[in-house]
Amino acid sequence: MSDSGAAAGGGALYALGIFGAWVWFWQQADGFWEHGLAVLEGLVWPALMVYELFAALD
Repeated sequence: MSDSGAAAGGGALYALGIFGAWVWFWQQADGFWEHGLAVLEGLVWPALMVYELFAALD
């Protein structure tokens, strides 16, 4: 028996965080480079949120 369903659910939740961050940062961007930075921020932001969550639980 495999527990891959739980991992897939976590990945889907993380992907929603990335897409939500992309929408937020993209709307805040004005120029070409800011849109490029918005893509990078969208990838990093959910990881920082998870890190801060685990740090708060410690």
